[in-house]
Amino acid sequence: MDALRTTIKPLTHSLPAPIRDFGVSLIGPDCYQNLILDIDLTSTQCLKLAVSKALGIATVAGSSVVKVPQIIKLLSSQSGAGISFLSYALETSALLTTLAYSARNGFPFNTYGETAMIAAQNVVISLLVLRYTGQTVLAAVFVAALASAGYSLFNEGVIDMQTLTYAQMGAGLLGVASKLPQVWTIYSEGGLGS
Repeated sequence: MDALRTTIKPLTHSLPAPIRDFGVSLIGPDCYQNLILDIDLTSTQCLKLAVSKALGIATVAGSSVVKVPQIIKLLSSQSGAGISFLSYALETSALLTTLAYSARNGFPFNTYGETAMIAAQNVVISLLVLRYTGQTVLAAVFVAALASAGYSLFNEGVIDMQTLTYAQMGAGLLGVASKLPQVWTIYSEGGLGS
């Protein structure tokens, strides 16, 4: 371990300031000193924190591309056949509620960032489905409804925290229920769609 530490220390001590600052903001100055600069892996508290943060970032990064293949398939086929708009609208509503609840509670972004990424991709898929089924007016209504809901959910003056907590309790059920319209669409159309 000492040979590895001797080899790596010059690299960790010469990291560019933006990378160093990001590391310090992520795991704190003490853990940054222990893990990155001193390469001391004996602090279990710092190791747990670093692993937790790394997993959170990996989850957010992974979720930012999870629905990209479906978006690409929609764009290439230019068809929304087999995809239930209602399913995506319900799931996006549940995700928006969870996003607002997490943000208003001040949770670290890496604990709910995947929600934001998946919600954004759901909006894209929903709009593509509406466009390819010729429902552009409904697409505009959907965007306006999301904007209004987002404003309301993120604004303490419109929806108080207690009400948002109740809405968050229902978001899980709404997320599960959002799968039913897609199941019905697959069953009734006899295929998996896009």
